[in-house]
Amino acid sequence: MGTEMADFEMADDTDKKNTEDQALPPSCCSGLRTCFLSCTRPCLAESHPLRRDAPCWRRLLDNFLCPPHSRSGAVLFIAIFSVTGWATLLAMTGEAALPGGNLFSLAVLFIACWCGGYLVNLMRLPPLLGMLIVGAVLGNAPHVDFARDILPSWSSGCRQIALAIILIRAGLGLDPQALRRLSFVVLRLALLPCLVEAVVGGISTHLILGFPWPWGFMVGFIIAAVSPAVVVPSMLSLSDKGYGLDKGIPTLVIAAGSLDDVLAITGFGVMLGISFSSGNILWTLAKGPIEAIVGVAVGIVGGLIIWYIPQKTSKYLLLFRSSLLLCLGLLAIFGSQKIHWAGAGPLAALTLPFVAALRWRSQLGEGVKNPVQDVVGILWMIFQPLLFGLIGAEVKIDSLDGDTVGLGVAVLAIGLCFRALVSYLAVLGTDLNLKERLFIPIAWLPKATVQAAIGAVALDRAKDVGDEDLIKLGEQILMLAVLVILITAPIGAVGISLTGPRLLKHCPKTQSPEMAIQQESANGDVEEGEEEMRNEQDGLITKQEEV
Repeated sequence: MGTEMADFEMADDTDKKNTEDQALPPSCCSGLRTCFLSCTRPCLAESHPLRRDAPCWRRLLDNFLCPPHSRSGAVLFIAIFSVTGWATLLAMTGEAALPGGNLFSLAVLFIACWCGGYLVNLMRLPPLLGMLIVGAVLGNAPHVDFARDILPSWSSGCRQIALAIILIRAGLGLDPQALRRLSFVVLRLALLPCLVEAVVGGISTHLILGFPWPWGFMVGFIIAAVSPAVVVPSMLSLSDKGYGLDKGIPTLVIAAGSLDDVLAITGFGVMLGISFSSGNILWTLAKGPIEAIVGVAVGIVGGLIIWYIPQKTSKYLLLFRSSLLLCLGLLAIFGSQKIHWAGAGPLAALTLPFVAALRWRSQLGEGVKNPVQDVVGILWMIFQPLLFGLIGAEVKIDSLDGDTVGLGVAVLAIGLCFRALVSYLAVLGTDLNLKERLFIPIAWLPKATVQAAIGAVALDRAKDVGDEDLIKLGEQILMLAVLVILITAPIGAVGISLTGPRLLKHCPKTQSPEMAIQQESANGDVEEGEEEMRNEQDGLITKQEEV
């Protein structure tokens, strides 16, 4: 029996050896393989590792090594993605994906703005600046003005989706402790600068441009609104890098931004009603605060729903939470516009994720990042080029008039000076130091979203009335709205990006201010203990020398 088993094992080993011999390539194939590897070795990246201190020419040469990697790999990915994406749209929609079609123009805008943001980011500037510039080029330059082929309903819808996503992302990033500590400061910062700039802008517009008083204050409220589409991403970028977290400055600016827009839109609606004598003025005055209260209430209710739905035991909890949060945020934005309560939507979209994150933080533990933030961050990467590209495309350069531009710059400069002063005074009496107080007026500068949304409303109403004088005033208001976007959006974005790291204190994002204080105290205790040990050692050495 033992002999038979031994013979069986030997036969099995022989079969394995024969199989391995058959699997080995012939000597000629092995030689060809060796020759191919030796010939291609100079072109392989693994054969030429890039040192960290490599010169520029060596870094440039590294992009041409195989397989595609680094920036060359990114460029190749964009090219393949663009071609395959366009081919897919062409197969699905036909003419809409051909040049001149709506989807083709949207695809060109997305890819071009993404590339523009990437190039501007290489120069250490905010990507949104490049996206705004590319959008303005695609909306105005002859022969490449693809943005003019985008349907207005699609343009508005994409902007609103992107706005909902950035507000959800901002709500998830709000610090509840900082918001509780700065609640009164948020109200001061949201109300005072907006009201002062609106009043000063209205008076300046009446005196310098000769507008009637209601139309002048209408301009004042248009130019007074800050842009959450520019401010929020810029502040979140600083927050991700850990700047200003010890004092809750990103939370302060983001929370005040939504209230600022509600006030500006409400004031604009009141002046519009007075100018065209339509609607109940008292109801228009009361509607703004009611919209703010309703928006916050809807956000709280939606956040409480997400506390318990979906259930924590769900296998796909992250997917269900992210999907429900996004759907409710989009419903808040689009639903509020459908019922003509547009001021309530942004506040609801901001409050909803903030309330939901209160429960999620307790479940995740301190210092653990909420995975829903990563999902929303990926969505923002997709819609960010569309948002700023479409805002840039709304700027119509050919509608600018030289005289109105010059006087409009003067009106804008006067309003911004008063706004900067009041913004600085609004944060007095807080624990912010001088540098941090100087940063607040810079962060409160960018304007784009509200101006692009309501800049043409007065002109449309004037065209409906058919009065030539009112149409001329409406065209001048649209021109001033365009001017505000062109001047403040890029300057404000660059100002936040450059001054934030210099004026704000750096604090790791996973470390709360209380933990930082404890860490500093612990470091101090360790230093005191080390100093005592050194003193004891010096004393022992002195005694040994005396002996």
